[in-house]
Amino acid sequence: MRVAIVENMKNTPLGALGIALEEAGAEIEWFRAWDGERLPSDAAAHDALVVLGGEQNARDDDTHPYLPELARLMRRFEETDKAVLGICLGSQILARAYEAENLLGAAHEFGWKTVGVTEEGKADPLLSALGDDFTIFQWHSDTFSLPTGAVRLATNAVTSNQAFRIGRATYGTQFHFEANTAVVEGWRTEFKATIERNEPGWLERYPEIAAKNAPAAEIAGLTIARAWVRTIGAEAKLQAAS
Repeated sequence: MRVAIVENMKNTPLGALGIALEEAGAEIEWFRAWDGERLPSDAAAHDALVVLGGEQNARDDDTHPYLPELARLMRRFEETDKAVLGICLGSQILARAYEAENLLGAAHEFGWKTVGVTEEGKADPLLSALGDDFTIFQWHSDTFSLPTGAVRLATNAVTSNQAFRIGRATYGTQFHFEANTAVVEGWRTEFKATIERNEPGWLERYPEIAAKNAPAAEIAGLTIARAWVRTIGAEAKLQAAS
């Protein structure tokens, strides 16, 4: 199992997703696009593609000129029935790939929030084990319209498109399900000034907030991570068995 991971900025660790990939024995190849590294030329060498979050927006082509090619790459992976995952900015780029509208600055969320699972989400492998709603970490200001043909899997009052699926196993999650306690601890140190500017007082209240929300989010995040990893190669295995 070979998984291509595209990094859009420094300090975006895999967290829960890394745990699930390690459990599955996945071979990970990093592509640090933000640092000038080239993207995969096509989907042939990998079984899955992950596109992580970042501080830029999905239409920031002037400062991040690789974004249009990254959107096309996500679509090529989906068209060859490979598993695809876009997290936060990654979900916004995935929406762009399918001609959805990117809504910049339209949905600010930070910290642990509640996300509701739609009826379609309750029947989907990614979220079916989570019940009606779950707690998960958020850090975004942008959102997007639902791509044509996509299935909305999760929602809340601030961001209607919290998670969606295209085809068999191409998923976008606006929330950071990978952000387990270790990841959030790192972010609150690395991005202290940014957090204090955008969410005054959050760092001071962090111990209380984390104690209330982090354990449930950690369970939900690892559940989602394992569910997505199980989609990698699933179609090929079915065809081989038939």
